[in-house]
Amino acid sequence: MRCPYCSNAETQVKDSRPTEDGTAIRRRRYCPDCGGRFTTFERVQLRELQVLKKTGRRVPFDRDKLMRSVQVALRKRPVEPERTERMVSGIVRRLESLGESDVKSETIGKLVMEGLKVLDDVAYVRFASVYKNFREAKDFEELLGELSGDEELPGH
Repeated sequence: MRCPYCSNAETQVKDSRPTEDGTAIRRRRYCPDCGGRFTTFERVQLRELQVLKKTGRRVPFDRDKLMRSVQVALRKRPVEPERTERMVSGIVRRLESLGESDVKSETIGKLVMEGLKVLDDVAYVRFASVYKNFREAKDFEELLGELSGDEELPGH
């Protein structure tokens, strides 16, 4: 594994252990050239997934991009990183088990919304507002009405 600090190709594994949910191996690495320390994760990949965008473009699926978008929605929310990791791993397993190499971006968005709805209501609303391209306050009111199970918000 190449060192992210100095690009040395000869780094050493100092510690290996499974992640809490058992879906990956966490490795602590050390670079003998610059002394840098960093962590890598090794995961099983069942198939090479391609994301089919609304425009028709195909791009390689990027687990890290998925994790970043979930983390943006969860920013400053009281959700443990392990729960976020389990949610993202679950989404990836579901995508891989669909049996298709091409996955629509809408499918990924729906799975993220399902996961966030369980994890944190505020993160769910944040993600939905971007995913569904909210343009006015009414859009938020409708989503909040769905979230609370009411037709209307209290006081309206």
